[in-house]
This record gives sequence, structure tokens and C-alpha cells, in this order.
Amino acid sequence: MKNNNKEQQGKGAASYLKLFNAQIDLLNFFSHGLVFGIGLLIGITLTFFLKNLSFINFQIQQFSLSSNSLMKPPPSLSPSPPYSFNISLLTSNNQTKNKFQYFEGLVSNSRLRNDQTKPSSSNSSSIIKKRVMNFTRVGLREFLKPPMAMHDMSDEELLWRASMVPMVHKLPFKQTPKIAFMFLTKGPVLLAPLWQRFFKGNEGLYSMYVHSYPSFNETVPESSVFHGRNIPSQEVRWGENSMIEAERRLLANALVDFTNQRFVLLSESCIPLFNFSTIYTYLMNSTKTFVEAYDLPGEVGHGRYSPQMRPQIRLSQWRKGSQWFQIDRSLALQIVSDHQYFSVFKKYCKPSCYSDEHYLPTLVSIKFWKRNSNRTLTWVDWSRGGPHPSRYFRTDVTIEFFNKLRFGRSCEYNGRTTNICHLFARKFTPHALDRLLRFAPKIMQFN
Repeated sequence: MKNNNKEQQGKGAASYLKLFNAQIDLLNFFSHGLVFGIGLLIGITLTFFLKNLSFINFQIQQFSLSSNSLMKPPPSLSPSPPYSFNISLLTSNNQTKNKFQYFEGLVSNSRLRNDQTKPSSSNSSSIIKKRVMNFTRVGLREFLKPPMAMHDMSDEELLWRASMVPMVHKLPFKQTPKIAFMFLTKGPVLLAPLWQRFFKGNEGLYSMYVHSYPSFNETVPESSVFHGRNIPSQEVRWGENSMIEAERRLLANALVDFTNQRFVLLSESCIPLFNFSTIYTYLMNSTKTFVEAYDLPGEVGHGRYSPQMRPQIRLSQWRKGSQWFQIDRSLALQIVSDHQYFSVFKKYCKPSCYSDEHYLPTLVSIKFWKRNSNRTLTWVDWSRGGPHPSRYFRTDVTIEFFNKLRFGRSCEYNGRTTNICHLFARKFTPHALDRLLRFAPKIMQFN
């Protein structure tokens, strides 16, 4: 009996012990789980905190760098040069060198900006300084420097480039105005030795442009003032609109040089009647332009007008005159940018119309007559009749003949009467060159 009670008590104690152990195990399980969960939570919290802290530090560094670069730019960085239009791919050696140094400077600046956040060393700093020192700044004078006479621009590009006008009229530097002498020729300038003496000693006061046939490839001596002065040309046919296109092409090339203020159209048979200083003073001091324009009834005047030109051009506005003009920069800009009237001539002024004798006289009379003298400064003789003026040979060149051309008539100049009405004359043949060279120093007082 007693033994049974003891066995029952032992079994009860063992069951209580098992139950207690199970509770302890369960408590340990929950405690470990709780510790693990707390650790996991702490780990996740620390991860997000450190990540946010790193992002904030990065933003602070970026803001600090950008603020420093805005408030105090690196002293070694040079300002970017002004944008220059691509005038010509045929540049001189100096221009090519400047362009190379310019791009090298841009590369150096880019590398310098990329290395700002990196620790600098004395070696890398010296390399950067050397690269930046090679940078050549392109200033205003370099930007205004005219291109070579021979370039790769099309007519459309050239006319657009030439029509650029500064809105600020006051120049930021001193400029010596020049005369652009523009020769419209078939081949070489036949009387070049005479012009050589005319220009001698007056460098910096003139520029020169020659429009010859594209097929002309004769070599011009380097000693000649005409060396390297041929512009890109196209074929020109007498009496056709291609003549006007060539004149506009010459004007456009001359306008690219901002120092050219007066523009003179000449042929290969033209000669000067006075020395350079007299012609320079006459043109620069004139208050007028010199485009011959007059109203001529009859077959060679009104008879060349086409009614299809209305309403842009009426018969009462139709004018005739010499194609050999002397104009200022303002009128030259208007001519190269004109589309309204030039397009009418291209469409309706066919070969029998002879646009070179009517386009400029008509355009100037319609829009710019107030500042025009309605006369040309180039003497020519039409007294013998025919489609071409008189030609002059060796025997025609005499002192009396020259005095007639130089002082043989009277005209108005800046509101006063003068006997100097022509500065140039044509048509002189190469046969007259030897006498021209003999008389020029004495009569025209060259040099």
C-alpha cells in the first residue's frame, strides 16, 4: 500500500518536473527570439541611419564644391573665347596654330574640372598649369580678322556672312578705313604693273579682290599686289545676270573685312587718273555714293523694260547707267542682302535686257536716291556708238589726253563745283602700258 503511494508520488513529481522544464525551454525560446528580433531591428535601423548619413555627407560635399566653384573660380581657368563663324577652312599657319591651342585649352579646362575633387599633387598641378598656359585667347581683333581671299564658302553662305551688321556702331578700338578695289576680269589684270606703282607705299589703306573666270589658273608672282587676291568665282557671260551675281560676290567678299568702308568696281582695262592719296581722300570725304542712273526713253532705255516686273518695278522707276560704281559700306550691305529686286531681274531681265546696266541704277533710284550722286567716277567714251565703248592704244596715251580725262569737265562734289569728276578711266589695252608707265610718275605723281 505504502509502496503504491510512493510510486504515485514519484510519478507526480516527475510529471511536474517535465512540465517545469518544458516551460523553461519555451521561455528560453521566446527570450532568444526576442533577443534576435531586437538585434535584427537594431541592425536594420543602423543600416538606414548610416546610409542616410552617407547621402547627407555627399550632398554637403557637392554643395560645398559647387558653391566654391561659383563664388571663386579657379584662377588658372581662362574665359571662353567669343564664338567665331567658320569663315574658311583655308587658314594660315598662325590661324591653324591658334585653333589648335584653343582646342587644347578646352581639353585642359575639362580635365581640370574633373580633377577638382581629387587630391592634388605638385606633379599633376604643374602639368595642368602647363596645359592652361598653352591656351591662346581669341580676342576681338582675331574675330574680325578677314579670311583669305580664296575660301570654301558657297554664295549663300558668303552673302549671309557679309550681311552681318554690328548693332553697336561705336568701335571699341581704333580702325583705319580702307578702300576695297574689286576687279571683275576674264583673266589677269592686264595693266597690273601700273596698279602696282599706284598702290606702292599705301599698304593698310586698301584691300583688293579679283573675280576672274574659274578656268583662269595663271600663276601671279608673289611680288605682285594681286598675288593671292583671287576669290572663288563662277562663269560670267556678258549682258546676263551672272554679271550682277559676280558684282555681288565681289562686294560680299569685301564686306567680310570690317575695315573696308568704300568699294570700287573696276575691270582689267581700267586705270587710275590720280595718285592714291588723291583718290583715297576724294572717296572717304564724299557724302554721296557714285552710281550712274538716268531715265532714258527709247529702245536701249525703256525698250528693255518688261511689264512683268510690275508691281515691284514700274516703268517710271526704270533707270539706266554704268555698271562701274563707287559706293560706301551702307549701300554695299543693301546690295548683297537685296532679294526683292534682284529676284525680279533674275526672272524677267533676259540677255537683251542687259541687267548690269539697269539693276543697280534702278535699285538705287528706288530706295537710296537721296545719298546718290547719279554719276560714276569711271570715265568711258561711248561717242563712237556700238555695244562697246572706245578702246585706247599706245598712240592715244598723251599728256593732252590725260589732262582731258582728269580735268575736262565740271561736276558737283559735296555741294561744291569741281573739275575733278573722274578718278578712273577705261578701256586701255596692254599695248598702252609702256606709255602709261612712262607718264604715270610725272602726270599722276605716283609715289
